[in-house]
Amino acid sequence: MSNVGSIVEAAWSAASQPWILVGLTCYFISAALWVVALTRVDVTVAYPMLSMGYVIAAVLAWHFFGEALTTQRLLGIAIILVGVVILGRG
Repeated sequence: MSNVGSIVEAAWSAASQPWILVGLTCYFISAALWVVALTRVDVTVAYPMLSMGYVIAAVLAWHFFGEALTTQRLLGIAIILVGVVILGRG
């Protein structure tokens, strides 16, 4: 029985870390915003907008961590942006 108690204690210790709580809070906020977005626009428009996360992540990784934005990555970002613009206008 002490194994179960130590596992629960370790899980609680990990789950109550400040950065874990910040991450969970951000997740729940994003889920609520997603539900709000789906009440205002069609799924066929809203869902492709999630791909903007790839663009933002690539730019932030380049800016903060010095990751390379190769020609292939820039081409992929451009394709994503063109798709989002086309869907946004449709």
